[in-house]
Amino acid sequence: MLEISTNKIARVILRARELGARVGRWDSPADDADAETILEGRPSDATEQELRQYIADLNRDEQASLVAVMWIGRDTFAASELDEALRTAREEAISPTEDYLLGIPLLADFLESGLEALGYSVDEVEQGIR
Repeated sequence: MLEISTNKIARVILRARELGARVGRWDSPADDADAETILEGRPSDATEQELRQYIADLNRDEQASLVAVMWIGRDTFAASELDEALRTAREEAISPTEDYLLGIPLLADFLESGLEALGYSVDEVEQGIR
C-alpha cells in the first residue's frame, strides 16, 4: 500500500512538468542555423528549488512510495510488486530523494504511468489539486 497521498504525487507531477517546460535540452547539431532559442531555467525561476524542497519535506515513507511509483511507471517493478518496490526504495536510499528523482528524465511521465499501473486515474488525481 502506498504511504503517500495521490495528491502529493500529483503535485510532484505538475511541478516536474513545469520544470521540464522551463528547462529544455539542446540536442541539435552545433551548426543548426535554424535554431532560434533554447529553453533554460532562469536564476529567478524557483520551480526546481520548490520541487526539491517539497520532496525533501516528505517523510521517509512518503519518499519511498514516490520512488516506488516512479519505478513502477518505468517498468523496473510491476504494479503487483509494490511491496518489494517500497522495501527496495527504503533499503537503497543512499542519496537525497530529491536529487535522485530530479535527475531522472521523464520523471512526470514515469509517475503518471506508475499511478495508472496501480489503478489510479491520473486525470482525477490531478484535477483534485488544481
